[in-house]
Amino acid sequence: MGGAAFQPFGLAEIADARDRALANRLVTLALRRHGHIDRVIAALMPRGLPKRSGLFTPLLRLALAELLYGAADSDHAAVYIAGEIAKSDRDAAHLQRLLNGVLRNAQRRRAEFGGLPPDQLFPDWLARRWRQSYGAEALIGFAKGLIGGAALDLSLKPNLTDNALVPEGEDILLGTRRLAARDRRVVDLVGYGAGAWWVQDVAASLPARLIGVKAGAHVLDLCAAPGGKTAQLAAAGYKVTAVDADKGRLETLKANLDRLRLTAEIVCEDARGFGEGRVFDAVLIDAPCSATGTFRRHPEVIWQRQEADLAARAKLQAEIVENALGRLPRGGILVYSTCSLEAEEGEAVAAAFADGGRGLKAMPVAADEIGGFGAAVTGQGFVRTHPAMALPSGARGMDGFFAARLVRA
Repeated sequence: MGGAAFQPFGLAEIADARDRALANRLVTLALRRHGHIDRVIAALMPRGLPKRSGLFTPLLRLALAELLYGAADSDHAAVYIAGEIAKSDRDAAHLQRLLNGVLRNAQRRRAEFGGLPPDQLFPDWLARRWRQSYGAEALIGFAKGLIGGAALDLSLKPNLTDNALVPEGEDILLGTRRLAARDRRVVDLVGYGAGAWWVQDVAASLPARLIGVKAGAHVLDLCAAPGGKTAQLAAAGYKVTAVDADKGRLETLKANLDRLRLTAEIVCEDARGFGEGRVFDAVLIDAPCSATGTFRRHPEVIWQRQEADLAARAKLQAEIVENALGRLPRGGILVYSTCSLEAEEGEAVAAAFADGGRGLKAMPVAADEIGGFGAAVTGQGFVRTHPAMALPSGARGMDGFFAARLVRA
């Protein structure tokens, strides 16, 4: 199932903070349960959704999310509010009775719809691929991650000595602290203004750790924005050149570095053509990709992607690596990474360059380089994480990430 198109919700236009928080919760719940809601709508409306129906479809999806998967005492409110909003919409008013009937039917069949299989939370093509690649048990873990969302991970500045600048939480791996709750805005957390840390999923923190050149070396960070890995490299003592084609995202990168009291050369340019005549000691590529590994924090991503698009992205990724080859001296290190769970964008791209035929060879990663996280090291010496994995600390949940380290022979 492909799912209905997502509708725009003007959350920023809601004046009252409590109403805005409620609206945000409902939209997020509907996005996380999008796959199940697709099945519910197909069962309740076998003839399909009405066309040219105004707010009917988004109201239906939000009300179903609250009715079937939200607060237990919200049945009447979910049905009533959806009906009242439908009445006020010119294009949906004539469908109010249909909306009410569908929701009442869903209410009667709550036990059935509440027990839909976890793999039906995902598009069929992704569920099939992930079951084949990671196993049925992992797919159940993926579903739990989608429903539960992502924890807030912070990368602490190296050699930070003032514990008063670090929010309370659990140290889970190599300077990553995980906060137990997300009941406050990031900007309100202790240490934010002092630049003591930055937000970065624990899996996203691994690729920069593989660079391994001496402090003071010149490292090129391609596709760098919004800057988590740039911050890691700069904080490790490298001279960093950060390149990205998106000017707006580079402004965010610059603001992040300023807050962290870190510096880098910032260049707005396409990673496929940057750097003619320049040579760096190492290159880190966080390549643009399908981003399927980020579905816990961005549930809409999995419904905006198509399997047919993977080949085009893999071609783009290979072109970026080709350009990076020309930026490396002999013995230079290249780390290639993506936040994708798809092998075409990770293992396949790395393998195409790792056999020495284009001047690169694999430089296998050892578990002790990533905090003893041996479960993430593949047989080829690459790094592969997914949301159902457990860290050595016992903590669970992380983005799906791939990283490979190559050396120019």
